[in-house]
Amino acid sequence: MSVIPVTSFAHFKTITSSSTYTIVDFYADWCGPCKVISPIFEKLAAAESKPGRLVFCKVNVDNQRDVASAYAISAMPTFLILKGSSVKETVRGANATALRTAVLSAAADAARGPAKSAATFSGKGQTLGASSSDGNAGVASRNVSAPTMPNVGAMLSSPAQFAQGRGLPQTIVRFLGLYLTTLFSLEPEKAAQESPFAVKSQGGGTRVGTVR
Repeated sequence: MSVIPVTSFAHFKTITSSSTYTIVDFYADWCGPCKVISPIFEKLAAAESKPGRLVFCKVNVDNQRDVASAYAISAMPTFLILKGSSVKETVRGANATALRTAVLSAAADAARGPAKSAATFSGKGQTLGASSSDGNAGVASRNVSAPTMPNVGAMLSSPAQFAQGRGLPQTIVRFLGLYLTTLFSLEPEKAAQESPFAVKSQGGGTRVGTVR
């Protein structure tokens, strides 16, 4: 994550409230020492930034005087180590060693605690299949019936009676029963008509085949 340029006091408050620690570089464009230590600050930001835990920002004291005056900044560069909005440590001048030590200390402390949420989302979610409150229909829901499982007990105990019912399992049992009945018969048509697997019509007769 790169260093965040502060654009307003409100922006600065948003940055500090979204992270456990904020490392702030108060600088000026005309400040020579600020330019010397700026690359070091950038490298620390690239190595140690952790969203919600540790962020780096820079404040141009000439453009953001309200932020600079809030922390009584009088010399540049000045680095503040903020925990929330409280100043935990101050590093004045282009002191790379002191800055690095302060940043690493803040990073170690930030890693021990929970990270803050960078953004907060509110409002109710939308349930699939539900209608939205503004009248627009949500994703249409469908009631899909589970396939009916055959009665295995009835099929095994009385296959001929089971074969009289309707459905694919009954049709399969009926076909196999008729096939085996006629396989070794000298009069297959008669055997099929007399088979217990033949379909019984409502008039009491026998019909070979499937139920329509």
